[in-house]
Amino acid sequence: MSAVLTLIPPVERNVGANRALHPDRLWIRLVRGGAGLAMLAALAQEFYDATQPGNSVDIPQLISQFTFQSNLVLGLVLLVSAARPRARLPQWWDHLFGALAFYLVMTGIIYVVLVAPPGEPWWTLDMYWPWMITHRIAPVVAVLDWLLVTRTVRGPWQRPLLWLCYPVSFLIFSWVRGALDGWYPYDFLDPRLDGGWPAVITTSAQVLAAFLIAGVLVHLAGNARVGLARDLGKEPHAASRTVP
Repeated sequence: MSAVLTLIPPVERNVGANRALHPDRLWIRLVRGGAGLAMLAALAQEFYDATQPGNSVDIPQLISQFTFQSNLVLGLVLLVSAARPRARLPQWWDHLFGALAFYLVMTGIIYVVLVAPPGEPWWTLDMYWPWMITHRIAPVVAVLDWLLVTRTVRGPWQRPLLWLCYPVSFLIFSWVRGALDGWYPYDFLDPRLDGGWPAVITTSAQVLAAFLIAGVLVHLAGNARVGLARDLGKEPHAASRTVP
């Protein structure tokens, strides 16, 4: 394999297919760059709209949303991945990518199940265009990248638990913020609505359980993808001990 398309650890299996899907391939870098720019453009539009009179959220509320935060980081990560060769990025970069794929999967699911207006079809693209990108397209991009692009860094078993730290922190932050200023990013976090705190705790526990299940599935899918490029029977484990 040429030096340009080298990964650390190296590809050991299915060399031809993994070369075609190498993260340094021009077409992959172009797709990542275009998707990253689209996500940042969508967030910029939402940011601008939040400054206009009559908008449903202001800027502090907008940037306090899980969807805004996860799309912002994913957009930046995609742009950095498009601009820099994989060998110049740290090995934990793949773990970060997996975390973002996990968060974007849950963004899409939670929007459909808990946030979308009643009666809105789950498959529709007829919606406010920044939401179409951040709630529909970004999750698909993140998942396809995670499943298809060649990776050789295997994740340890505790990776889904570490990924879960951000959603848990987000819930706590949202409750503290809501108690201070009365604004909650999502209705299911608002104890002032029907059901009060018991309903909030029940729904939040269900959401966290769904997060954990999704995190485990994303983790396993990522390791399965690594297994298509490496002989995991000889896995030394040293390369993937540090997880963000």
